[in-house]
Amino acid sequence: MEQWLNKLHETFIATGFYKTMLDGLKNTVIITLGALLIGVVIGTVIAVTKYFAEDVPALKPFAWLCDLYITVIRGIPVVVLLLIFFFIILTSAEGVTVAILTFGINSGAYMAELIRSGINAVDSGQMEAGRSLGMSKMQAMRKIVLPQAIRYILPAIGNELIALLKETSVAGYVAVVDLTRAGNLVRNNTYDAVNPLMVVALVYLTLVVLLTWLMRLLERRLSRNDKR
Repeated sequence: MEQWLNKLHETFIATGFYKTMLDGLKNTVIITLGALLIGVVIGTVIAVTKYFAEDVPALKPFAWLCDLYITVIRGIPVVVLLLIFFFIILTSAEGVTVAILTFGINSGAYMAELIRSGINAVDSGQMEAGRSLGMSKMQAMRKIVLPQAIRYILPAIGNELIALLKETSVAGYVAVVDLTRAGNLVRNNTYDAVNPLMVVALVYLTLVVLLTWLMRLLERRLSRNDKR
C-alpha cells in the first residue's frame, strides 16, 4: 500500500501533473454541460417543429429538414463529425469550442427523438385543455405539454447525459486536453501506464455514479410533486 501511494505521489504530485488532470477534468465538465445545453435546445426546437408540422402544412419543409438533420448526424460517427468541424468548418475556433458545438449538435439529434417521444406520450387532451383556456398552441406547449413530457423522458435524458459525458473522451482528437487526454499525457511523460489510466477510469465512474444519483433524486422529487 505504501509503495503504491509513493508511486501515486511520484506520478502526480512530484511532477505537478495533478494540475494537468484537474485541467482535463474541468474541460470535460465544461464540454459536457455546454453540449447538453445545446443538445436540449436543438432537440426541443426540432421536436416542437415536427409536432406542429402535423397540423400546419407550411411547416412541412422545416420538418423535412429536421428529419434530414437527424438522419445525417446520427449516421456519422461523433469522432468523424468532430474532425470535420475542427479541420473543415470551424478551422479558426479553439478545440474546446469546437468540441462543445460538435457534441451539442450530435446530442441534439438524439434529444430531438427523446423529446418528441415525450410529447407524444402526453395525452392530446392536455393541448385541447390549454386551448380551451385561451392559450395559443405555443403557450399550451410551453406551459402544459413540455413540462409533462420532460417527466416522462427524464430517465432517458439522464442516460443521454451519461453517454455524452463518456463521448467527450474523444475530444483529444482535436487537441483538447480533456480528462482522457490528460491521463495519456501523464502516462507518456512518466512511463506509468497503470495509475494515470486507473485514475481516469475512477473519475469517470465517480461522475457517472454522481449523475445517476442526482437524476434519481430529481425523479423522486418530481414524483412527490405529482402526488400533491
